[in-house]
Amino acid sequence: MTENFNHLIASWFAEDIGDGDHTTLSSIPETAVGKSQLIIKEDGILAGVEIARRIFYAFDPELKMTVFIPDGSAVKVGDIAFVVEGKVHSLLQTERLMLNIMQRMSGVATRTHQYVKALEGTGTRVLDTRKTTPGLRLLEKEAVRIGGGVNHRIGLYDMILLKDNHVDFAGGIKNAIARAREYLQAKGKNLQIEIEVRNFDELSQVLEVGGVDRIMLDNFSPEDTRKAVEIIDGRYEIESSGGITLDNLRTYAECGVDYISVGALTHSVKSLDMSFKAV
Repeated sequence: MTENFNHLIASWFAEDIGDGDHTTLSSIPETAVGKSQLIIKEDGILAGVEIARRIFYAFDPELKMTVFIPDGSAVKVGDIAFVVEGKVHSLLQTERLMLNIMQRMSGVATRTHQYVKALEGTGTRVLDTRKTTPGLRLLEKEAVRIGGGVNHRIGLYDMILLKDNHVDFAGGIKNAIARAREYLQAKGKNLQIEIEVRNFDELSQVLEVGGVDRIMLDNFSPEDTRKAVEIIDGRYEIESSGGITLDNLRTYAECGVDYISVGALTHSVKSLDMSFKAV
């Protein structure tokens, strides 16, 4: 997914630097060269190293980056993830942008890894959602992947997900599914169809109509989830969503669902602490 970030980098520089980093330009000779290192200040999962590389090289292709710890690695306080050498002007002007990206991505990867660890041995996988920071969705979903999670749809364009509002506005489960299938056929698109159900009556309607790839059990209790899994009996992929936390995650997984979607992977994550210091 990293190839999709190039178009974002120019806008990030424009936002941060504007018509110039006047602090650096006024205080540091243009010819000065130096070295800075990324220091980890909190235990977690590292993410964003390859994005950092793109940021450095986009700003100054002559910067030399030496990576010691790659994306997806567990890091601890005091670790040095990488060193960058080159013009001091370039090091200082890319520092905050790089840190903002890496801290955010590492926070998401660390949170995701906690959920993945809690699911070990169950066969259930954790999914992200569209509850992302506007403009940073690709970064946050890449961080989920680095942390061991699975990307759900990237946006509204790569999957049909019939949620409660779609069902209600369409006039019910049967209408929503029928119209989705007709639309795909008319447009010549090959997209998966997932439908959210809120109760056993809606589940029964979906099973009667068919024509979907995945059923999302929304806000089902663990007991009802287990019952729903038995009713579906392997005919469709099953996703649990709503009210699921790290504390009850495994209970839902042990009901036999294929996926658990968790908005908290991205919508309320604490960034991982790190700094970029001159050597």
